Amino acid sequence: MIRENRPGMRASPPLPPARAKTRCDALGVAPFSDRAGSLFRPWLGPAHRATLEQVAVWMREAGMTVAVDQAANIVGHYPGLTRDAPVLLLGSHLDSVENAGRYDGALGVMLGIEAVAHFHAAGRRFPFAIDVIGFGDEEGSRFPTYMIGSRAVAGCLLPVDPSLRDAAGVTLAEALAEWGQTIETLPLARRGRIAAYVEAHIEQAPHLERAGQALGVVRGIASQLRYRVRVTGQAAHAGTAMGERQDALAASAEGILAIERIGASGPPDLVTTVGVLTVAGGAPNVVAGDAVFSLDIRALDPTIRDGAAREIVEALDGVAVRRGVTVTFEREQDLSGARCDAALAAALAEAAERVTGQIPPSLVSQAGHDAMVMAHAAPMVMLFIRCAGGISHNPAESVAPEDVDAARDTLIGFIERFGVPA
Repeated sequence: MIRENRPGMRASPPLPPARAKTRCDALGVAPFSDRAGSLFRPWLGPAHRATLEQVAVWMREAGMTVAVDQAANIVGHYPGLTRDAPVLLLGSHLDSVENAGRYDGALGVMLGIEAVAHFHAAGRRFPFAIDVIGFGDEEGSRFPTYMIGSRAVAGCLLPVDPSLRDAAGVTLAEALAEWGQTIETLPLARRGRIAAYVEAHIEQAPHLERAGQALGVVRGIASQLRYRVRVTGQAAHAGTAMGERQDALAASAEGILAIERIGASGPPDLVTTVGVLTVAGGAPNVVAGDAVFSLDIRALDPTIRDGAAREIVEALDGVAVRRGVTVTFEREQDLSGARCDAALAAALAEAAERVTGQIPPSLVSQAGHDAMVMAHAAPMVMLFIRCAGGISHNPAESVAPEDVDAARDTLIGFIERFGVPA
């Protein structure tokens, strides 16, 4: 049901085609990147600051007042009909990984701004306010942290060590101080009266492209476990007989293949990844004595994720016995997944079908998103946008202008029919 102040309505002029995409492209170069020739926009860095300044300009043009909160999230506010109106929160993140694509995160923020610009041009207000938020630290690309921005807003911050250092030796405390904040002020970013959170995001997988669909609606975000696995053997000369070796690298290789096998033998939403392998003192003529690798396990159902973790530990313990090495696991991350709100997902799917003429597929997100944190504060839902080849976290990241506009129009339609529960 559309609920707004009709007396002030006027015809809304059409928005510029694919302006959200164009703005992401503008943010893909200096001064909005801390790297020459590639995109790197870490939380609390110079490029992050420049990006917030530019995004603030676009938010104000769309009729919003703008603030930066204690976690360096930017928030644009479009008031509702009453001062104490609950808030429909749209957004995503503005930080990036190293050598990033231009649309991961930023596109969701730009689409939120476009939706508000549409209603502002028409003079339309609702019984709810519309806020657009650009989170920082979703990627954890500067400090060994993750999702501090959304955790602060949702009121579920984890303990954070202010002495954590980035690659340049700057501590988290020093970086926050440059923004006039401290670890102690982060909780002040917590928000109340959030009626719902909606995040538009590129899919980061090829399912929509294979289905020939521009948009999909997410039904849930996978739970994640991340470990640092150390394999300790005995460094030795390359002339050591094969049967007398305690080769940490060979044991790691066998273990990594077991991890891949366990992930492949599970249900479709289970994925296992080893993305980093480091060998201490590696040399062509040395049998490795120490190796460390990362382990990432994801599944929508946390019991499946945890079962896979137990199976992996058992498999690597077997490798350790056979090869005479030791294997230790250090848990680095335990991130709970989240189910999208069924009613919001149905409303978003209806809006997408009205725009595209197709019933959007229901998808599981294996990637983590701020939405999984915001689920602690409000009902949430995500809209996925097709990206070429499913490629993300890569300069080759690409979206079609017509898909971007379809996502924009879907958000507009969703907002028009959004009803705030009593």
